[in-house]
Amino acid sequence: MTTKELVVQIEKKKSFLCIGLDVDINKIPQYLLKEEDPIFAFNKAIIDATHHLAVAYKPNTAFYEAYGLKGWKSLEKTIKYLNTNYPEVFTIADAKRGDIGNTSSMYAKAFFEDLAFDSVTVAPYMGKDSVEPFLAFENKHTIMLALTSNQGAFDFQVKVSEGKELYKTVLETSKQWENSQNLMYVVGATKAEYFSDIRKIVPESFLLVPGVGAQGGNLQDVCKYGMADNVGLLINSSRGIIYASQEADFAQAAALAAGKLQSQMELILNDR
Repeated sequence: MTTKELVVQIEKKKSFLCIGLDVDINKIPQYLLKEEDPIFAFNKAIIDATHHLAVAYKPNTAFYEAYGLKGWKSLEKTIKYLNTNYPEVFTIADAKRGDIGNTSSMYAKAFFEDLAFDSVTVAPYMGKDSVEPFLAFENKHTIMLALTSNQGAFDFQVKVSEGKELYKTVLETSKQWENSQNLMYVVGATKAEYFSDIRKIVPESFLLVPGVGAQGGNLQDVCKYGMADNVGLLINSSRGIIYASQEADFAQAAALAAGKLQSQMELILNDR
């Protein structure tokens, strides 16, 4: 999917909502455990109930890898279901990969070719030769960690070295890499006060923004300081949507929770 196609979906749905499919089998409705594939059954119901409200879905691969081969099969079925039934939706493999060049090439093939995700999250710590193999894929996007929503972000990401915070160095350096136009960045909603400085460095790049909802991030603040001319934001909510109910009405409850966020986004877009 191209960035232009993503923007078209944002404009059509009046939404820049990304739903995180972080499925903990201990938190889904118990009756689903009778299904042959409980995780996929849960995801399918969530997707069917919310696809008109979301422009992206983001399975965190850890929640699938934890269940071994069965979990990976659930992930495969989920992405295939999305690509077959809702091909207009942007898909994100939240895998946070990042290794030496040959290994990164294999990771990229796994997520872009075998699973056919539109994008994958990566860690930049090992530098450009660990990220550029992902960037080589046409119409695929690499979403690089820049300034994350967790408390540990203060350990390294905002530390000042030679007069500049590390996350700014990461952003500025990555713009010089080959095919950097395929880069997006992860910036946590709990760091809203940093968005203005981030936009000075990457004014039009899409930002994947976790942390709205359960982690305490504020949608209005993120949009005030982080929205670009092309919107440039994908606001992710996981637990606040997919676990809105643990009863038989879980999908309908997820749709209501997603609808509340989408309605706020529509107002923000209309006021631009």
